[in-house]
Amino acid sequence: REVKYVLEFFKIVDEILVNAAVHKINDPSMDIIKVTIDIENNMISVCNNGRGIPIEIHSEETIYIPELIFGHLSSSEDDGKGKTLTGGRNGDGATLANIYSTEFTVETADKITSQKYVQTWTENMNKVGKAKITKNERGEEYTRVTFKSDLKRCGMKSIDDDASSLLEKRVYDLAGTVKDVKVFLNEEQLKIKNFKEYVELFVKSSAEAAANDTDGAAQLETCVIHESLAGGRWEVACAASDGAFQQVSFVNLISTSKGGTHVNHIADQITEHLVTAVAKNMAAAARPAQIKNHMWIFVNALVENPTFDSQAKETLTLPASKFGSEPRLSEVFMEKVAKSSIVDHVLNWAELKADRRPKKTDGSQRSRLVKSS
Repeated sequence: REVKYVLEFFKIVDEILVNAAVHKINDPSMDIIKVTIDIENNMISVCNNGRGIPIEIHSEETIYIPELIFGHLSSSEDDGKGKTLTGGRNGDGATLANIYSTEFTVETADKITSQKYVQTWTENMNKVGKAKITKNERGEEYTRVTFKSDLKRCGMKSIDDDASSLLEKRVYDLAGTVKDVKVFLNEEQLKIKNFKEYVELFVKSSAEAAANDTDGAAQLETCVIHESLAGGRWEVACAASDGAFQQVSFVNLISTSKGGTHVNHIADQITEHLVTAVAKNMAAAARPAQIKNHMWIFVNALVENPTFDSQAKETLTLPASKFGSEPRLSEVFMEKVAKSSIVDHVLNWAELKADRRPKKTDGSQRSRLVKSS
């Protein structure tokens, strides 16, 4: 459904969610993400297990590393020479979330140094609390960020239903896109095991909506065609849409709500294959754009050093040649798509379009019949 929300507020929370999720890329042992959204108290908490942040003094900045990460803006941007599968270039996302919060607390447990670290900032990071360091007697490993967003600066009075629903949706995103991780929302584990199950939530709900359409819209097929490729860096799924191209996509666990080059790369491959499949059943070939209108594409990709159209990171702009992998869909996947209801939708659309064309005059009809005989 459509929702109204403040982009700045959403991105503040999203930066912390993505930070927790991408830790899985750096530490495969991580297997839990816990998110708590307390609307009444404007309190959001995001916790992930796995290796904690090193609790030690940074050699150059001479402050503890957790404070450096969350309490200081970086002095320079990434030079782009290193290859990374995260979403940012300068690492300022979490710090900006701190700046846009009235209260921001980071907790981490470091098994190597056998210590725990807690520090709180207030008043948009203007007041820095003293770090509290204790013994980590049980050898725990985790990082937890708890914060109160500065709603006033975002032009908000409270976290309304739309904003809350959108944040909850992002937690479901994590459950579907972060592999081999249990995701909890408000202490309840989400029952999504993989990307295919996540995709099915969209397709099934769309089919139900079509079935209940008072205008008598035909029910959409709930079949999802899924494939993992490029050594597991890409997951792709395809289903039939309701007559307009749709996409749900992620890059390095960031939700690219407007798509981008990763979606185009996959959609173009499928479209090229379907042009031939559709042509076998039509007198005139359908144009690629016409076929694309009946496709619903889902992409979960890991690319190297991603670039976006803006700080909102809604559209990937990285050229396909720089993805760091070559996601080519298999012939098996393509054949399944060719046998799916997408082709039927295109043919039905073409027939409907033909029926709506102005009829020829009687003279034209007679001429055509004579030639036929």
